[in-house]
Amino acid sequence: MAQRKTPRSHSRKGGVNEEEVPQRKGEVTPAVSETEAKVPPVESKNGKRTEGGGDAGGGGGGPKYSMFTWFVVLALLGVWSSVAVVYFDIVDYDSVIARAKDFHMNFSQVLQGKLTAYDTDGDGDFDVEDAKVLLGLKEADKTNVGDSPEEKTVLKPEDVSEPEAPELQREEPADATSPGTSTPEETPSVSGSEDVESEIQAAVPLPPLVEDDFVPDDPRDSTHPHEDDVITIDSTGVLLEETLPEESSVKSGQYVTSSRLSQEAEPTEAEKHSEERAEPEPEREKLKETENIPEAEAEHKLKEKAKKKKPKLLNKFDKTIKAEIDAAEKLLKKGKAEEALRAFEALVQQYPQSPRALYGKAQAEDEVAEKLRSNDMLQRAINSYREAAELPDVAPDLLKAALKRRAERQQFLGRMRGSLATLEKLVQIFPDDVSLKNDLGVAHLLLGDNKGAKKVYEEVLEAAPGNGFAKVHYGFILKSENKIAESIPYLKEGLESGEPGTDDGRFYFHLGDALQRAGDDSAYDWYELGHKRGHFASVWQRSLYNVKGLKAQPWWTPKETGYTDLVKTLERNWRTIRDEALAVMDQNTGLFVPEEENLREKGEWGQYTLWQQGKKDGNSCQGVQKTCSLLERYTEATGCKRGQIKFSVMQPGTHVWPHTGPTNCRLRMHLGLVVPKHGCRIRCTNQTREWEEGKVLIFDDSFEHEVWQDAVSYRLIFIVDVWHPELTQHQRQTLSAI
Repeated sequence: MAQRKTPRSHSRKGGVNEEEVPQRKGEVTPAVSETEAKVPPVESKNGKRTEGGGDAGGGGGGPKYSMFTWFVVLALLGVWSSVAVVYFDIVDYDSVIARAKDFHMNFSQVLQGKLTAYDTDGDGDFDVEDAKVLLGLKEADKTNVGDSPEEKTVLKPEDVSEPEAPELQREEPADATSPGTSTPEETPSVSGSEDVESEIQAAVPLPPLVEDDFVPDDPRDSTHPHEDDVITIDSTGVLLEETLPEESSVKSGQYVTSSRLSQEAEPTEAEKHSEERAEPEPEREKLKETENIPEAEAEHKLKEKAKKKKPKLLNKFDKTIKAEIDAAEKLLKKGKAEEALRAFEALVQQYPQSPRALYGKAQAEDEVAEKLRSNDMLQRAINSYREAAELPDVAPDLLKAALKRRAERQQFLGRMRGSLATLEKLVQIFPDDVSLKNDLGVAHLLLGDNKGAKKVYEEVLEAAPGNGFAKVHYGFILKSENKIAESIPYLKEGLESGEPGTDDGRFYFHLGDALQRAGDDSAYDWYELGHKRGHFASVWQRSLYNVKGLKAQPWWTPKETGYTDLVKTLERNWRTIRDEALAVMDQNTGLFVPEEENLREKGEWGQYTLWQQGKKDGNSCQGVQKTCSLLERYTEATGCKRGQIKFSVMQPGTHVWPHTGPTNCRLRMHLGLVVPKHGCRIRCTNQTREWEEGKVLIFDDSFEHEVWQDAVSYRLIFIVDVWHPELTQHQRQTLSAI
């Protein structure tokens, strides 16, 4: 509650109150002659009449004159005393005022606590409305037990953008894990064809910065040492909180203007992950239904939102100990998580049957886990949320809040299956809550279970055909099934709805990509809108996982990169590199894995990977030992956790759709090994170039690029990704892998 500032009633310079000045000026002391018996009344400037020396006896005017004179003297003494006190700082007025206000607030709280017994309207205190009821002037409102104005769920946005406390770090979800199977911890199988260019098409965002001192559990593990063995409400996930991109001041010339880039730009800054999706603004001029809503209708919507009831977290018993719960909750709201935890633990010990006390304990453990960056403490919170939800006579709102938060924290630790189970339980308990079903659909997507997610969203759209959140996700699933034409209306209508959770760069990305593949030039209108909404650095540069401030241009020279030694080594030894690659191809060992990321319109494209995410594939290097030994000392390449080193062979008749890489943190080198004289070309933005044998091309693959292979024989190149030269050493060490 904001405290009103009280203006001081004194001035250090003048030492008098401004309101007193005119009165002193108006006071006139009449001059009386001792020989006069009586002086006519004199009218002063302030309009008051003063008598002279008195009557014939000389006693009538004496007392009046004396009292007035003493009054003036005392007034002057008081004023100058105040001046002395202030000037010499005899009294600390600020501390006196602070103590007075503190006393007033404490007294008010004590009084309200004692008058709570007379609370008739259920708002948690005694006020005028309660007095009216007690006096018979108004009927008491019937309120449900547990309705507390001060109760708030923990499900407030931590937002990704509000760096208050150090965040626990999330683990990258498993890519394509079936819900029914368990996947062991992965040793990167880098010999595959997974080019991170299409990682951007994943159903969920890549993880934020993971620091060495805090590592979440691997989401691909089906069992965990802390997971509950036998629980009635176990596991189930929630939407992966997304890190919104932040604004960029990238130098880009004509290619980049502004962008909201991810917090990877400042790896030391703690991030906040959001539980509630921010409601977007109207997105397009076409969306007139969202921009031109009549004032009356808009006002009605505001009133409807205002009428939404606060969550009722107290049952009948909890209301009897509301004062104790509020006291502990107050500590939590003040950021005193450890003290709040001790207070709630004492309450749980004293009142083990109280769902609200146990829920408060879970919230406090959650906060302490954030503060200490402790997996163990977070697991305690997850268990406490479950225990609170399982107590008898739990308020429905508390049950929902506890299980939803439990699911979110399970997902945060990478326990996708457990999170999914918790959400399934929630949907069973609250079958009419569409938002929970939407979250359940995303939980399926996090596990790579597109089929399960599709079924959920079909049910949502059957019950709520206009649900924008369900539409964009259903459109995404259709596109992943290569049902391009079918996906477009769902993605478009979902984005146009402007509903929370739809204003996501991935959906602009996929809608534009689908339109491009359908030959519709309006794709760039959506890319432009995505740029204006802050999701893309520009229409051309559409990577989503970026570091702000990096130089942005599509094509680079070796000198601009600063990696001239690496380029010279590649170009001097290109024949050795080529011969080893051809030897591997001739062995027909299947090491060249077909590209399986749906980036090809047609043709054949194989890749043979040596390094991925900064990790060397020893088996692959066995076949090309000279090539790997040449690269070992160039850590800008071998240590690039956001890139790959690989051979790429493309057969005649192949066309690769326009696409972008996932991050602006790398540059991509192409060394020509076997290049037909005609028919092979690559476009990056609006510039098209051709490969040459023994020469290196360098481009930034976060910009849109496209490849054609119209020659009569295969094309073989060597791809080497390197860190963007402007990244600091600290950033290279701390950025998460892609």
